Amino acid sequence: MASSVYPVGTNNLGEFLAVVRALRYLHEKGSEIPVYSDSVSAIAWVRKKRVNTNLNRNADTEALWRDIDEAIQWLHDHDYANPLLKWETKTWGESKADFGRK
Repeated sequence: MASSVYPVGTNNLGEFLAVVRALRYLHEKGSEIPVYSDSVSAIAWVRKKRVNTNLNRNADTEALWRDIDEAIQWLHDHDYANPLLKWETKTWGESKADFGRK
């Protein structure tokens, strides 16, 4: 995962952060609509409230790890009622968020 925010990372970590950010936003709005992701890993990590990655924590990844730590803390501190659902790419087509990268 390369971006201007996180120059080093993984797609699954990006998906994890996106799911948690969606949950936070919906929690603030009082909405219990489902959150979809095509990442089985990200969904599992959110449910377990931890990530399972080999990404080293170093100067290049520190900003990403800080955001991961914050997301994990939010999951421990808040309950959410939103169903976490797998986006079925083969049936429904590619998620627009992937921008043709798969």
